[in-house]
Amino acid sequence: MKVCIYFEGIDNISKSGIGRAFKHQMRICEQQNIEYTTDYKDNYDILHINTVFLKSNEAISYARKQGAKVIYHAHSTKEDFENSFTFSNFLAPGLKKWLIYLYSKADLIITPTEYSKKLLEGYGIKVPIVSLSNGININRFKPSRDKEIKFYKYFDIKKEDIVIISVGLWFERKGILDFIKLAKSLPNYKFIWFGQTPKVSIPPKITSAMENKSNNCFFPGYISGDIIEGAFSGANMFVFMSYEETEGIVVLEALASKQNVLIRDIPVYQDWLSDKVNVLKAKNLKSFRQGIEYFIDNPINNIRLNGYEVAKDKDINLIGKRLKEIYQELLNS
Repeated sequence: MKVCIYFEGIDNISKSGIGRAFKHQMRICEQQNIEYTTDYKDNYDILHINTVFLKSNEAISYARKQGAKVIYHAHSTKEDFENSFTFSNFLAPGLKKWLIYLYSKADLIITPTEYSKKLLEGYGIKVPIVSLSNGININRFKPSRDKEIKFYKYFDIKKEDIVIISVGLWFERKGILDFIKLAKSLPNYKFIWFGQTPKVSIPPKITSAMENKSNNCFFPGYISGDIIEGAFSGANMFVFMSYEETEGIVVLEALASKQNVLIRDIPVYQDWLSDKVNVLKAKNLKSFRQGIEYFIDNPINNIRLNGYEVAKDKDINLIGKRLKEIYQELLNS
């Protein structure tokens, strides 16, 4: 069995959750002894395609001509495209039609959660759909004192500082406007948002809000390696205010770091994350502030340990075994 793991424009999306999914899929193939290529013009039995750009359609046609099966990994939906780039809401209805067209060309669709599976079924797509987490490399995010010290030094964090982090692109959908408001309402705490988006694609209201942020709110841009990994475990809590996700890889990364996790109460988490059990959930700014105060008053709690157990269930080794089974089942069919 040979698989083509195809991501179009990987250089442009390498810093996103989809980019991390690409690395996970290659790692899975190596762990599971699955021969793979990333060139869609190579020879293979299965095309595992992850992107929805123009060349992706060409890749499917090429795979069909050589008799390969096609799996579409549906990371994208109309719902998570809205409220992102400039003009995204205007383009969203057209994107939905394009997604239906592309996804319907597959023999099987994989999507990260039951929630995103229901969305796609609601589009009227008739191709079989299975949900499978993108997974998390548990060992990579194991708390490390050395990494935490690098994080503290990089941001000049003192022992008495309360530090709240988030990770994501500079999208309204990701909750960046609310994050800025939250920081203003809690001036005694440090708020750090990791990640960035090309300025040309950011709506004016995002740019304006970032220019007028409070002094306790920091946007260091995209940072990888020990510093961000040290931040996941070394901060006091991880806050994710996104309004729409197909899974939320950064949430998995925070859970794997045994961090206190405070998320918005949205449908994608209903099947696998429970309020006051393995995370805290909030619906508005007031309840986000309450969640922050809870974690500050209860630095030692069972929530973070229960959250780590969720991450363990989505460890890349377990996800890899299931993905290999899916490949084999498709070939046998």
